[in-house]
Amino acid sequence: MTGRDGGAPLVPIPGSPVVILVRPQLADNIGSVARAMGNGGLFHLRLVAPRDGWPQERAWRMASGADRILEGATVHDTVADAVADLQRVFATCPRPRHIVKPVLTARAAAQDVRVAAATGLRCGILFGPERAGLDNDDMAEADTLVRYSLNPEFMSLNLAQAVMVMAYEWWTAGDDTPAREFVTHETEIATKGSLDGFLDHLVAELDACGFLRNLAKRPGMVRSIRHLFQRGEATEQEVRTLHGIVAGLSLGRMRRGRPEAVPEDDMAPGVVEEA
Repeated sequence: MTGRDGGAPLVPIPGSPVVILVRPQLADNIGSVARAMGNGGLFHLRLVAPRDGWPQERAWRMASGADRILEGATVHDTVADAVADLQRVFATCPRPRHIVKPVLTARAAAQDVRVAAATGLRCGILFGPERAGLDNDDMAEADTLVRYSLNPEFMSLNLAQAVMVMAYEWWTAGDDTPAREFVTHETEIATKGSLDGFLDHLVAELDACGFLRNLAKRPGMVRSIRHLFQRGEATEQEVRTLHGIVAGLSLGRMRRGRPEAVPEDDMAPGVVEEA
């Protein structure tokens, strides 16, 4: 079951925690876990007493190319053996009872793992069986519990989803991707000078067609128009397009012999004239 073709070129990331599945029941779920791990940059997988033994062909079918994670997985008889070489162990636990241990959210636990890894400590995260989760003896091997912040009326996750939450939080805890970005493709955000040039063009044409004929309200209307275009993130290409639109409207009006001034009744509805 090693050396398969077509798997993703996954490699361990320094400091990434070990994912430990305690008594997993279905090979399909183990494969789905590997897929979730790959998405979050996790690589090390340990299996404690898998119900149907290991390896299982169905796991590879569900891994969606995360073959190297499955190929590197190790099997252990007990939780104690699976965590023996680790220095920090977290255990996911939806309902901790009669246990005195720190309880963290997934986000806080991921940050703790990052801090611990930065000091050279090896960390692992325990996930329980599909049906019942970790029991008290399992959690006794951990120093910290993790409880997900989900709808308290419905906190049902399958095994791969539970791993995906931690994988995502671990990845984002060390990710510097901007929370917001503006994709401009082959153009760039227009400069204020470029926008001013367009707005001068637009206002000149609005004057020519009589839209701004009310001299008392004209300054406020011009400001409103400028606010509209200046508050966005128009690109240089979009500004060029707007120039073309205004020029086309002006040319079309002249070609069709339309009057220079627009009758008051024909003014566009909904225009707010700033006082």
